[in-house]
Amino acid sequence: MATAGLYRRLLPCPPAVEFASSQGKELFLEAIHNGTMEGFYKLVSHFQTQSEPAFCGLASLSMVLNALAIDPGRKWKGPWRWFDESMLDCCESLEKVKVKGITFGKLRCLAQCAGAKVDSFRASHSSINDFRKYVIKCSMSDDCHVISSYHRAALKQTGAGHFSPIGGYHAGTDMALVLDVARFKYPPHWIPLKFLWEGMNYVDEATGQTRGFMLVSRPHREPGLLYTLSCKHESWINIAKFLMDDVPLLLKSEDVKDVHQVLSIIVNSLPSNSEQFIKWVAEIRRREDGGPSLSAEEKARLAIKEEVLKQVQETGLFRHVSSFLSNSCSRESSDDENALPVIAASVCCQGAEILSGKHCSPAGYSCQVTCMKRLKAEDDKPITMVSGTVVNGNTEQGVDVLIPSSCRKLACTCSGPSKYMRMHPASTDVLTVLLLSLPSTTWAGITDKQLLAELHGLVSTENLPTLLQEEVLHLRRQLHLLKRCQEGKVDQDLGAHLS
Repeated sequence: MATAGLYRRLLPCPPAVEFASSQGKELFLEAIHNGTMEGFYKLVSHFQTQSEPAFCGLASLSMVLNALAIDPGRKWKGPWRWFDESMLDCCESLEKVKVKGITFGKLRCLAQCAGAKVDSFRASHSSINDFRKYVIKCSMSDDCHVISSYHRAALKQTGAGHFSPIGGYHAGTDMALVLDVARFKYPPHWIPLKFLWEGMNYVDEATGQTRGFMLVSRPHREPGLLYTLSCKHESWINIAKFLMDDVPLLLKSEDVKDVHQVLSIIVNSLPSNSEQFIKWVAEIRRREDGGPSLSAEEKARLAIKEEVLKQVQETGLFRHVSSFLSNSCSRESSDDENALPVIAASVCCQGAEILSGKHCSPAGYSCQVTCMKRLKAEDDKPITMVSGTVVNGNTEQGVDVLIPSSCRKLACTCSGPSKYMRMHPASTDVLTVLLLSLPSTTWAGITDKQLLAELHGLVSTENLPTLLQEEVLHLRRQLHLLKRCQEGKVDQDLGAHLS
């Protein structure tokens, strides 16, 4: 028996012009002729309807991420990697979003966690001329897309706060094409830019901040080529607080005289499960996907990761970290061949988790390494492939992990319960990169001027090679965002934009 409910709404025209109307088609053709519909085609190829009444932000973002061809790095359904609203649960739980929606700041955080480059602007710190400039810029290109956060009342529509991507611009009428993801309510429509701008100037009661718009684009390279921070792990809040708040206070309170003492204070004070905070980004494949041969794409990515790893190990800070850990830990083995399977087993578990599309505790997985092969890339550089069988409950999964080679030892793994870090692929590499990613203010409390100068020389990003510098700055941006999430401040104004 049919039950009563709402079927669509009548689009208020004016101020809107329905996209499928005669006038809407005319505006569309004129905008194409003027070159301000270039972003439309990829967006409309991925146009989706939000699956929940409060999922407008998630639907807008997944639509834009797919239009930009950003790889989520984990499975959606079947064997496919694809952004869906259900994949966007990094900065806010889906259960909470389903009830209350998502704020402007949290959506920006989600976009960056997903690997996009984001420039965000609140209406209170921008102008309609700025907004128009960026709408035109993205309408003339398919390399960036605008997501607008506005209040429907300004458009004479029913409802409150809403997110939708902008699909194009008509210069003659100064109208933007809103690809409304609530397609069950309103169809795509043209709206005068001044009405949309008015809607973005409404204050969001949840944050006390005005709404705004964000430019979402694909970074010139994939972020986190070898290392990335994880806000999935349950301990990330404590670890982010420790790194950003506690470390500077610890260094200020102690009378440190050398780099070894600095490292000792940090490592001995690390919260538990710190190894889950920073992930090594391996190249992971299902074993049944094919033989040991590597695709050209895999070889290219491995070559870049190899170079990042090499650049890490050539820093002066790495030498200090390596010396400190080798004096502090008891090696299980100094032989790469013996250490590698242990490292690979951990990464295989990480790979199985990613391929399953589930984010469970790594403790739920165990791995039996069954095969390790040395392969050669086209330039004859060695590449290690470790095959493992990962067990999770009653299920088994074959996983191949492609690992960049290193001419150095794979660092120590501490035996027994210990405060020291146990990470993959090596404690030395990971700890070095994590220390480089800390803000420069971390070391300001050190009173010994000579030591402070030495540390600044070791952790400065200015003289790092380009690849490593980008890797470190990416981690620093991640850490900054996670810190603001931990403080509940992602919706506070961060200035005109955050890139």
